Amino acid sequence: MTQHILTLDDEPEIREMLREVLTSVGYRVSGASTAQEALDLIRRDPPQLVITDLQLEETDGFDVIEQVKALVPETPVILLTGVLFDHAVIHSQIGSKIAAYVGKNESLERIVQEVRTHLGT
Repeated sequence: MTQHILTLDDEPEIREMLREVLTSVGYRVSGASTAQEALDLIRRDPPQLVITDLQLEETDGFDVIEQVKALVPETPVILLTGVLFDHAVIHSQIGSKIAAYVGKNESLERIVQEVRTHLGT
């Protein structure tokens, strides 16, 4: 069975890029542009991994991570953001809730590597 990944980003280009890259390496990918859309998708078709942006138009990514973990506590969440943070700050603030933090400026290979690591593939 193909593993399901949910991507949440309010930028359509980012969602499409993630969909293309992750489907090309064998994953099934759903995309959401809002937190509510993502939470509805999680309820209907729980993913094995979530990739979310931090800065969303209608809400804060930290809040989304809390809601995702309430719905699917064992599902790894990768924080993909253009906001540059010190890794120590991220881990002290939400380290127990996310599997990884990846900057949007990092390579697509790094994103795929993190996905594979956290899905065990």
